[in-house]
Amino acid sequence: MAVSEATSVAATPPRRVRTSRYRVLGEGSTLAINVVTIAVLLGAWWIATHMGWVSRLFLPKPEAIWSAFIQAVNGDLDDATLWGHFLASMGRVFSAFALAVALGIPIGILMGTSRIARGIFDPPIEFYRPLPPLAYLPLMIVWFGIGEESKIILLFLAIFAPVTLAARAGVRSVSQEQIQAALSMGASRAQVIRHIIMPGALPEILVGLRIGMGVGWTTLVAAEMVAADAGLGKMVFNASNFLRTDVVILGILLIGVVAFAFELLMRAFERWAVPWKGKV
Repeated sequence: MAVSEATSVAATPPRRVRTSRYRVLGEGSTLAINVVTIAVLLGAWWIATHMGWVSRLFLPKPEAIWSAFIQAVNGDLDDATLWGHFLASMGRVFSAFALAVALGIPIGILMGTSRIARGIFDPPIEFYRPLPPLAYLPLMIVWFGIGEESKIILLFLAIFAPVTLAARAGVRSVSQEQIQAALSMGASRAQVIRHIIMPGALPEILVGLRIGMGVGWTTLVAAEMVAADAGLGKMVFNASNFLRTDVVILGILLIGVVAFAFELLMRAFERWAVPWKGKV
C-alpha cells in the first residue's frame, strides 16, 4: 500500500508554477496604458470646455492653448519668443546641474569613504537640505544680484544636496566583502574606488541625479517668477498678471513635457549604464 502511494506520488508530474503572467505584468511596457490615459484626459478636457461645464477663465479650450502656443512662438506675448524662454531656462538649469554633478558626486564618494569628510560636509548639507530654496532666494539676490549668478547658484544648491547624499548612500551600499577582497589582492585605494565603489554606487547616484533634476526644475520655475527677464517661469508669471489662463496652462504643459522628457532620458541611460539593476 505504501509502495503504491509512493509510486503514484513519484509518477505525478510537478505542478507548473505560473509566473509568466506576473513577469509580463511586471516587465511589460505600459505605453498603451499611457496613451489611453492621455487620450481620456484630453477627451474629458475637450468635452468639459465645449459643453460649457467650466468657464474658459478657469480652463480654456484646447484650441485656445494652441493659439497661445502660436503667439508664444511668434513672440506676440512679451519681449521674448517661446524659443528664447526655453533656451533661457535650459541654460540655467543645466549649468547648475553640471556644476552639482561635478562637485556633488566626488564629495558624496568622499563622504562615504572618509570619516573626516563626512564630519565636515554632513552638517551644512543636512542643515540647508530641508529648507525651501525660495527661503534663501532673497539672500542669493542680496549677495549675487538679480543676474544669472544668483539663479544658477540657487539651482546648484537645490540639486547639490540630493546628488551628494545619493552618492554617499551608494558608497555605503557597496559590499564590504568586495572591498576587502580587492584590498587583500593588493589593490590601491584609488583602484578600489574606481573598480569597486563607483560601479556599486552608480545605481544610487543615478537615482540622485533624477531627484536632483526634479528639485532643480521646480526651483528654476519659482526663481524665474521672482527675478528673471526670460524663462518659462517668467512667461507663466507674466501671463498670470493679465489673467491669460491659456498661456499659464501652455507654460505648465511645456514645463511638464520637458521634465518628463528628461526623466525618460535618465531612465534610458540607467538601463544602459546599470543593466544589472533589479535583476540580481
